[in-house]
Amino acid sequence: MRRVHEMSEDELERLRRRKLLELQRRLAEERRKEEAQKELEVQKQALLRRILTPEARQRLSNLKMVRPEFTSQLELQLIQLAQQGKLPIPLSDKHLKQILIQLRSHKREIKIRRI
Repeated sequence: MRRVHEMSEDELERLRRRKLLELQRRLAEERRKEEAQKELEVQKQALLRRILTPEARQRLSNLKMVRPEFTSQLELQLIQLAQQGKLPIPLSDKHLKQILIQLRSHKREIKIRRI
């Protein structure tokens, strides 16, 4: 006699198929997100090539290795400022260094004292 809680082979197979379809859907969604992210990055880099001199782009690349989140935000801000006409184009390495110095001076300093 079969128990009520036991599943038939057909029920198990339907459940497996449903799980497989859900997994495939998730993978497809992740691929679409990755492709959209790659496309956005390509567009961002194309804009930065127009906005920055090669030396300034190299400085940002070096900075990105050390502080990737900060650099991504900075890149977006530079693009916005350039689109608003608030930056000289092309932005030289010297000017970029001045911007970075200003940003660093605005950073709050936290000191911890031990008693």
